Amino acid sequence: MNLLLRFARLAPLLILALLSTGEAAQTALRSEVVRLDSPEPVATGERIEVLEFFYYACPICYELQPHMSRWLIQAPEYVALRRIPELSSENWEPFAKLYFTLETLVQVTRLHWPVYDDFHFDGVKLNEEAVMLEWVSRNGVDRQQFAAVYASDEVKEKIIRAREMMKRYDVRGVPTIVVDGKYLSSARLAGGAKDADADRRRTGAPGAQRTALARGGLR
Repeated sequence: MNLLLRFARLAPLLILALLSTGEAAQTALRSEVVRLDSPEPVATGERIEVLEFFYYACPICYELQPHMSRWLIQAPEYVALRRIPELSSENWEPFAKLYFTLETLVQVTRLHWPVYDDFHFDGVKLNEEAVMLEWVSRNGVDRQQFAAVYASDEVKEKIIRAREMMKRYDVRGVPTIVVDGKYLSSARLAGGAKDADADRRRTGAPGAQRTALARGGLR
């Protein structure tokens, strides 16, 4: 099983780990998931928090989205997904600000997948602010409102919190998933560094097949 298929199975396996203390469940997860030594507090109350650390320019994150869509359609109500854009370098900040601006404007459900798809499939340089502003305008978002939110203190605070969360969970790559502040896995844990690099090379060039499910399936 290649990296993407292993990682696509990750989210339900993580939920299983929380719901089961049986030896079989622990054995199945041993090579793909680590249990954090110091569990982190969650922001979802009694619901099980699933954190997805991602980066729009990451080809593995892009290929993962249809699998996440299928999982989310079937996820129980007591599970809450929170997406956290990765900020490994200053160059990654425009995409993080794009996500947080769409989130503030309540446009993530509609435009999260199109950002991925237009960047990877069509080569639209959505990490450049001028291109970004033109793109959101074409996609039904008020250009001036978007620009104001993009430069706002609210988005700056979200960037700061995202960096803090990366440090708390010691996130070293994307995609990374954390469940309920206790269990963590990443593409590298799911398939190993060699497989991750191989999949990144295979999926790095624009032209991957579009997936209709991912356009409407995320929530």
